[in-house]
Amino acid sequence: MMRVNIFVEGQTEETFVRELLYNHFLQQNIYVNPILLGGAVTYGKIRKELYRKCSEDSTAFVTTMLDLYGLPKDFPGKSSILTTANIFEKAEYLEQQMGVDIGVQNFIPNLLVHEFEGLLYSNPQSFLGWFDQNIVEQLQRERESFSSPEHINDSPITAPSKRILRCCPGYDKPLHGSLIAMDIGLDTIRKQCQHFDKWLTKLENIK
Repeated sequence: MMRVNIFVEGQTEETFVRELLYNHFLQQNIYVNPILLGGAVTYGKIRKELYRKCSEDSTAFVTTMLDLYGLPKDFPGKSSILTTANIFEKAEYLEQQMGVDIGVQNFIPNLLVHEFEGLLYSNPQSFLGWFDQNIVEQLQRERESFSSPEHINDSPITAPSKRILRCCPGYDKPLHGSLIAMDIGLDTIRKQCQHFDKWLTKLENIK
């Protein structure tokens, strides 16, 4: 069985891997294991953890589920990236730079565009189990103003998580985030979020 270790930023993402990705990949004879980065606030600390895990077992793969929004200042390529309106080009450039920096064959770099909460905009109706109809309608209007959930922009005011908190003052990421994602379902998220889908497809096709 192929093994893939997925480094995640928080408990919500860890639950997301266990509840949505684990069974999906197990059916394809791939075992995915989430690893919580915890307090890694600099890329230097993240790099140390990634490289250690990659070196520990060259027969297993290592990948990441890091938010593009709010990347550490020392992230490779961040200071030199060209201005581009294409968010996917930006993410792919930074992933490429991270891959070069780690420099081992069993590492598959990945960034969420722009952050985990963006995935939840794949179906705002799934918030209805926790929040009232007015909130859901507001989230739906925001979703419809962008080409995809991954296009919802990444400023400190307009990032997906900031928008959700404004609409849903009671939103608690560890409580609601993974549960809403489970209600949405992996198939819907993949259809709505092309960069996320591309990452999963890459994992599905590793040899």
